[in-house]
Amino acid sequence: MEGKTALIAGGSRGIGLAIAQAFAGQGYDIILVARNQQELDDAKKSIPTQAQAFAVDVTDIVMVKEMIRVIPTLDVLVNAAGVIEPIAPLENVDPEKWLQLLKINVFGTFLMTRVCIPLLAKRGGTIINFVGGGEGAFPNFSAYAASKGAIARFTETAAAELTAKNITVNAIAPGAVNTKMTEDMIAAGKDAGAQYREALKQKDNDAATPEKAVRFALWLCSDAARGVTGKIISAQWDDYEKFPEHAKEIASTDLYTMRRVRPKDRGFSWE
Repeated sequence: MEGKTALIAGGSRGIGLAIAQAFAGQGYDIILVARNQQELDDAKKSIPTQAQAFAVDVTDIVMVKEMIRVIPTLDVLVNAAGVIEPIAPLENVDPEKWLQLLKINVFGTFLMTRVCIPLLAKRGGTIINFVGGGEGAFPNFSAYAASKGAIARFTETAAAELTAKNITVNAIAPGAVNTKMTEDMIAAGKDAGAQYREALKQKDNDAATPEKAVRFALWLCSDAARGVTGKIISAQWDDYEKFPEHAKEIASTDLYTMRRVRPKDRGFSWE
């Protein structure tokens, strides 16, 4: 992929950094975006190809616009910036922290997408978002669940708008991966409910790596994936490499999307 550029928001650690390293391994020039300058500097050292690093808050309109002005070309945008806290029951959760999570996870994804559209449109680009925790009830994680549900629908909407610009937009459900979010769940203790115990198990699981999400992100940027857009796909469980064999069915139906389930969808005849 020599001559191509990938921007990874949230690229200083976790899944974002793993994706940046993998894309660099494929010859991409890398742009890392995160808030912490020291973490960015450390991350940049692990990138084998040309890499730039911007200490930018993805919710700050002025900072984001200033950054994008100095980026000449772009082929891939990965929106991996996100947080999982606050973790608490609804009646105890801090409203200001709840709102701040929505701003980072949802508005940050929107803003990065918005400013990158002109560059991506010039090269038939790819946008990759992240969901997880938004596909069903997620007790004590109401802000995180709400944000990921919003990103799922945003992904579909952006894909519908940007098809005419030859930009694909999809969301990865990465599954259980050991990242800072795992540490945050453990630190939350009983407020994390059942997820606290799951996080403890996951922390000791050497298999809980970002490798599957990374491989899937690379696939989404390949020629084989050009017909796939507006979908929410599990890196752990969905056999995406077979998607080209079923491209027409996937593109023309609500497969790999979030939809209201009606009685007849489950074999009930109530009407």
